[in-house]
Amino acid sequence: MTPDSVIMVDWSGGNDAGPKPKKDAIWICEAVRGTPREPVYMRNRSRAEHWLGDRIAGALALGETLLIGFDFPFGYPAGFARALTGSDDQLTLWRWFADRIVDGPKANNRFDIAGEINRRFGGTGPFWANGLKRDIDGLPRTKASYTNPFPERRAVEHLAKGSFACWQMAGAGAVGGQVMMGLPVLDRLRRRFAGQVAVWPFEPLDAPVAFVEIWPSLTLGQPPVDRIKDAWQVEQVASAVSSLSAADLRAQLDVSAPEEGWILGVRATLSPPPLRNDCFALPAGIDWVPVDDALALLRSNLSCVVADATVPLAQASGRVLAQDVVATRSNPPQANSAVDGYGFAGGAPEGVMRLPLLMGRAAAGVPYDGDVPEGAALRILTGAALPRGVDTVVLEEDVTPGADAIAFRGPLRRGANARKAGEDVVVGDVALRAGRVLTPADLALMSAVGQGDVACLAPLRVGILSTGDELVEAGATAGPGQIFDANRPMLCALAQGWGYCAADLGRVADDRDALRAALDRAVDRADVILTSGGASAGDEDHVSALLAEAGALQMWRIAIKPGRPLALGLWRGVPVFGLPGNPVAALVCALVFARPAMSVLAGAGWSEPLGFMVPAAFEKRKKPGRREFLRARIRDGAAQVFGSEGSGRISGLSWAEGLVELSDGAVHVRVGDPVRYVPFGSFGM
Repeated sequence: MTPDSVIMVDWSGGNDAGPKPKKDAIWICEAVRGTPREPVYMRNRSRAEHWLGDRIAGALALGETLLIGFDFPFGYPAGFARALTGSDDQLTLWRWFADRIVDGPKANNRFDIAGEINRRFGGTGPFWANGLKRDIDGLPRTKASYTNPFPERRAVEHLAKGSFACWQMAGAGAVGGQVMMGLPVLDRLRRRFAGQVAVWPFEPLDAPVAFVEIWPSLTLGQPPVDRIKDAWQVEQVASAVSSLSAADLRAQLDVSAPEEGWILGVRATLSPPPLRNDCFALPAGIDWVPVDDALALLRSNLSCVVADATVPLAQASGRVLAQDVVATRSNPPQANSAVDGYGFAGGAPEGVMRLPLLMGRAAAGVPYDGDVPEGAALRILTGAALPRGVDTVVLEEDVTPGADAIAFRGPLRRGANARKAGEDVVVGDVALRAGRVLTPADLALMSAVGQGDVACLAPLRVGILSTGDELVEAGATAGPGQIFDANRPMLCALAQGWGYCAADLGRVADDRDALRAALDRAVDRADVILTSGGASAGDEDHVSALLAEAGALQMWRIAIKPGRPLALGLWRGVPVFGLPGNPVAALVCALVFARPAMSVLAGAGWSEPLGFMVPAAFEKRKKPGRREFLRARIRDGAAQVFGSEGSGRISGLSWAEGLVELSDGAVHVRVGDPVRYVPFGSFGM
């Protein structure tokens, strides 16, 4: 099908969320040919069902076609539907839930239904996690005594790294509650519009309305800081799916799915929607742009432009996490000893304690085979799982051991020197949030909680292009009036240091046709392009001229020194940052503007450099109107600045270890006055 509109629904299994829009509620967004409407907040499922019913009825009356995506599983792992209903048909299971679920704005019976189902299969599974204060027969609160007679995941969820199993009913990653409260709504809508709704992939898409399973968290990173994540995600997905060509959408829908259902986009990843043509547009009447206003505009108008790519854990360092990492195993997975010593139960009162010593021991990876009776002790080593009957460990240094008994002096509190299961991370908890740039320590954490492959974003590809007749390659022979290209190696190294893939696009002379051809080639190699030189309004400023010709130029005259002219635009949908040609200004503008902007484009969110106040070792006066950045370094606890502020003094960049930032207003800095110093390390250098 080729829908006229795409609607994305972020569902919720919880109670009424109240009148004020908030996260963890129901959000709906509709998009037409890549243009989304304002996301709609639904405080509860009843309102959402009415909204969807009215929208479907309106579309059918007008002869429109709709594709409606929902972010919860349409089916359960193989065998469950037949065991419960006698049929493998997941749509029969929809009806089973619709006949039993009682749903109101403030309460529903999903936990009771889960317990009822569990009791049919022995009372310890397949569902787990009771989110109510009262106990429910058959529904365990944790996975401690949990057994599942069915597969833990559907086939598609083994491919969709970061997806959640449908058996968990409460807590972080509790998809089970969404499924149980969502399927009855879909079943009622399907029956209300009988013959007009097709459910993918269970039915041929030959009806005007399609219900499709889509999980935004599998393809999207962190939202802008001022957006509610759920609202932003439905907007992004609706926009992306409605932007697909008919052929691309057919390819997405053409899957040989098992009886359990499928998630749209798992085989062919949905790329984020392109940036808007006006993403760099300044508000009307703006001429000189203060630095803070320029940063705010970039922060609010940019979004991630890279797709996700699953990589092995060992290759994930430095990559941006595409979705939350949910622990599939607790850390530690079981209670264990924090020391070498002797384990027993109950702690010890003040005074001398004597306990009989059992034969054998517990060691890391070699658990003790048996129980420890009350009043007895067992030799236990660091990291060993605590045997049944042990909750306390006394340090071996504090013990006098005998052949068949130990003695030590109390008091010793119950639980001393023992680590609880999950005291670091509990199974089902979110261990790491999407949008994080992964560190070696993060790899250790992900490994500990059972993560083998990692859903990351593809590295941002940064194209670096220098322009100007005067430039020659370093090491070549420079003629009269020529200079060596200093910007390109500097900017390539910056991009690589920030974890991006730097594409060296070379140098282009002051020739508009040659520059146009270079930019055309660049869009196939880069997600963002940094140019230096040609970004002002002179006769030979061809970068700004070409962007203007393409109808996508925004010339920002920024109140900054060094710097000022910054040409921003899109070339065939790829953002272009036209940096100044002067190396000092190019570096400052790259650090201050390009770095946080590219962090957003890469999916990592906005990056703020960390500065701190230090005494000045210099005196400086400046007039109001521009923010100034001085090349600086710290010596003897005070900030020194480079002897010349000339923008052509490249040696000052090597001399400096950071920047002193002077505010927009008039400033008179005297020796000893506090100034804001931002080390290059805070810019990722």
